[in-house]
Amino acid sequence: MKNLKIKVILKYLRPYKKEFIIGSIALLVVNILSILIPLEVKNIIDELQNQFSSNFIISKSIWLIFLATCMGLIRLFSRQIVFGIGRKVEVNLRQKLFDHLLIQDPDWIQKQGSGDIINRATSDVENIRRLLGFTVLSLCNIILAYALTIPSMLSINKILTISSLMIFPVILLIVSLFGGRMVKQRKIQQESLSNLSDLIQEDLSGISAIKIYGQENAEKDAFSNFNKIYRNSAIKLARTASTLFPLLQGISSISLLILLGLGTYQLENNFITIGGLVALILFVERLVFPTALLGFTLNTFQLGQVSLDRVEEIFDSSPKIVDKSSDKFIKKKFKGQIEAKNLKIKYPEAKFNSLDGLNFKINPGELIAIVGPVGCGKTTLAKSLGRTIDLPDNQLYLDGIDIKDIKLADLRKYVAIVPQEAFLFTSTISDNLRFGKPKASKELVKQSAKNASLIDDINNFPQGFKTIVGERGITLSGGQRQRTALGRALLVDSSVVVLDDALASVDNKTASKIIEEMRENKDKTILMISHQLSVAATCDRVLVMDQGKIVQEGIHKDLISKDGLYKKLWERELASKEIEA
Repeated sequence: MKNLKIKVILKYLRPYKKEFIIGSIALLVVNILSILIPLEVKNIIDELQNQFSSNFIISKSIWLIFLATCMGLIRLFSRQIVFGIGRKVEVNLRQKLFDHLLIQDPDWIQKQGSGDIINRATSDVENIRRLLGFTVLSLCNIILAYALTIPSMLSINKILTISSLMIFPVILLIVSLFGGRMVKQRKIQQESLSNLSDLIQEDLSGISAIKIYGQENAEKDAFSNFNKIYRNSAIKLARTASTLFPLLQGISSISLLILLGLGTYQLENNFITIGGLVALILFVERLVFPTALLGFTLNTFQLGQVSLDRVEEIFDSSPKIVDKSSDKFIKKKFKGQIEAKNLKIKYPEAKFNSLDGLNFKINPGELIAIVGPVGCGKTTLAKSLGRTIDLPDNQLYLDGIDIKDIKLADLRKYVAIVPQEAFLFTSTISDNLRFGKPKASKELVKQSAKNASLIDDINNFPQGFKTIVGERGITLSGGQRQRTALGRALLVDSSVVVLDDALASVDNKTASKIIEEMRENKDKTILMISHQLSVAATCDRVLVMDQGKIVQEGIHKDLISKDGLYKKLWERELASKEIEA
């Protein structure tokens, strides 16, 4: 227990200081009564040596029953109080953990692994609840038991008390030796459980890919390996625990044998009364249980300590993308002017800049196509506009204001991003469309579905807007998922809409219809990031990117009339269509 996280434990208990004090007082009363009962038994037995009276036995029996009943009721009350604290901590901690996860950067969540995070938010939080409930109660009870019992035993007979308790330091030594090993084994077990959770999470999310490529057996083998690692770690921990607990209980019982052996000699020589010996036996038995329980308490504590570390690791992680202290409060709607000035962005693991001196200016209400080969930085630009990645200062502006100087809540209210991989929640189509604006009217929801060319599909569903889409929208086609995500973005009253290849799964006829619908909405600046140059041809302007820079700019007609990257991409698309035809 040398690694006891006192400060962390007190931090969690501080809001429940009143309940903890009440529970501690109740526990103190329980321990006082547990001392009083053996002393009363001693007095009764000694009195019976001098006189035997049925009235005396009946009255004392009633008195002992009363004390035992009071002790049982108060013990029940103390456990409810202390265990209740653990439950309250569990609920509040899980809420706090969830709130903290929501402010984290998406990249951090992906790198950490959703399975591991889920395990920490469920299993580890439950272990902390046991730590602050059962473990705290047990440790307090052990301390009080020793603090009150040993003086009472010494008052009866010092020699017998010291002799019977000589074995207890051995118990503490064994607990100390086993403690470090159990911490390591428990940590390995928790990490292996997180690996299992990660694999389950990934396989359930990618079940279609697993079936398409026939990798069921490979995933079974991977799960089997992780499962065996978890099994082995659990068996090692269980082996250590199953060795420790009986060992402690057996050693604790030796003190009782010592007491009986020496007590007989003391009794024969009138150094102790029969009542005193009986009381000492009761006291030693009282210490045997909490001492044996110390092993189980230690196990629960070690588990809680590891879980505390794992949960605190999450709280120690701070998002990089946060509001600056000098953020401007926006009191009017953005017009939608976007400007990049030598914008440079490099991912930590990358060798080169994803955006390398990007320069452009987009006027409010323009419909702009952004095209270029794979890996040229288009998606990075989309993330920059939504500020889901970290940006340098004074390089990207919205209505002349550095994006980093705009509060995140305002920025994400007025800039809607529609990614290629549309994420839908397991809910109705209506709820998914309303996600950015939960209180939107039915008329607005229908209009957004119409603008996204989704209304006909919805009308063909038996339950219409109340149709439940499966996890991640699995019951919808790729095009329907993309159009639902587009409708969700169009429903929000945003000044800028960024479509990051969001029409890739939509046929050209439907895509053209959607673009015409958006073109009529002159109060929105729309950026179409796309590989479909036929879509780009209908836009007001085209920005051509390559290696993180704008290499060409203009309208479709002009760009295909002169040599350059855009003309090559256009000719390649025409050739692909001829081959398909």
